[in-house]
Amino acid sequence: MENLNTLTDLKIGQTANVSRLLSKGSMRRRLQDLGVIEGTEVECLHKSPSGDPIAYLIRGAAIALRSEDSSNILVSI
Repeated sequence: MENLNTLTDLKIGQTANVSRLLSKGSMRRRLQDLGVIEGTEVECLHKSPSGDPIAYLIRGAAIALRSEDSSNILVSI
């Protein structure tokens, strides 16, 4: 079984592939609409000084996600 982390665990400049979404309902749909689906490569671009939100590069677009939402995205590094 592969070693899974949450998207929040990525360090700046680190990339990972989305393995699974734990979000439900409308948030799950929003993430999918942004391109956060299984197999998508995601790069951590920037963390705010407080650590929330965090900017990610997803399919060529910079997307800021709250830690609450990014912790529901499992990735393989």
